[in-house]
Amino acid sequence: MKVKALVTAAIGAALMSSVASAAELRLSHQWSTKDVRHKVAEIVANHVKDANVDLEIKIFPSKSLFKPREQYKPLSRGQLDMTVLPLSYAGGQQPSYNLTLMPGLVKNHDHAARLNYSPFMDAVQEKMAEDDVMVLVHGYLAGGFAGKDKCLSNPSDVKGIQMRAAGKSFNQLLAGAGASIASMASSEIYNAMQTGVLDGANTSSSSFVSYRIYEQVKCYTPAAEQALWFMYQPLLMNKSTFDGLNDAQKKALREGAKKAETFYLAEAKKEDAESVRVFKEAGVQIKEMTKDEFQAWQDLAKQTAYKEFVAGYPEGQRFLDLALAVE
Repeated sequence: MKVKALVTAAIGAALMSSVASAAELRLSHQWSTKDVRHKVAEIVANHVKDANVDLEIKIFPSKSLFKPREQYKPLSRGQLDMTVLPLSYAGGQQPSYNLTLMPGLVKNHDHAARLNYSPFMDAVQEKMAEDDVMVLVHGYLAGGFAGKDKCLSNPSDVKGIQMRAAGKSFNQLLAGAGASIASMASSEIYNAMQTGVLDGANTSSSSFVSYRIYEQVKCYTPAAEQALWFMYQPLLMNKSTFDGLNDAQKKALREGAKKAETFYLAEAKKEDAESVRVFKEAGVQIKEMTKDEFQAWQDLAKQTAYKEFVAGYPEGQRFLDLALAVE
């Protein structure tokens, strides 16, 4: 009996140890604690904490745990539990992810929300599952164009000028329109415009504001009813970690994720509107992209970025067709 009691106690201790180690999830991201993506993570973490389900999410912001582009592999291997990540960062592992930063695939935020629950995103999530990854919170952020000397809302506007774009597919698009490409981080746009290295730039609404690009440009084409630049930046989780939680913990995570997703969409729209307000206040001309201009960009994308994507990926056409099918 004494041996049996010892064995039972040992099993109990092992179970307690297992529960204790599973009680804390580590969530990594690259942004400051003021960023909308940190707030998305906080909403989920706070909801789980308030649900009192013996689960805590510890957030590591500002690339304090992993470098920005080095989060997907640890996530897929179970070395990291959760991350908020621009999915295109992992396009090297899963080429389909490159469509989540592709010019002209997303028209506006409401279209992005429809894409999130479409056969296209179902197919992308099947690829994630191959890497033991799943989506908790869907989210797209938008961006626009800014010109140092003129408005840049039509492909013909960028011909012969020096442009900075966000992402390889946008470089392909702009080069196809006749622009010269200068690759740099969004944090370097200001100085490049100030010194005459850049004539125009494409980046996110929030980066346009936080890096004070309005001080260097005459015209801003924001994300509005039509926008060319959308980047999918979901809150991801290791699938095995999620599957290993109990029903109450899973329920708390899903409920927190639902709240966070609603917030994310509303805040993404607000960031675009706020960028317009800030640029207007600085005396910058605002020129929204028209439907015809959007169509012109998309037609060019089909001959450049889309063509390159399909040529380099055997399943490319299937994924592209699924994305383009979403109205």
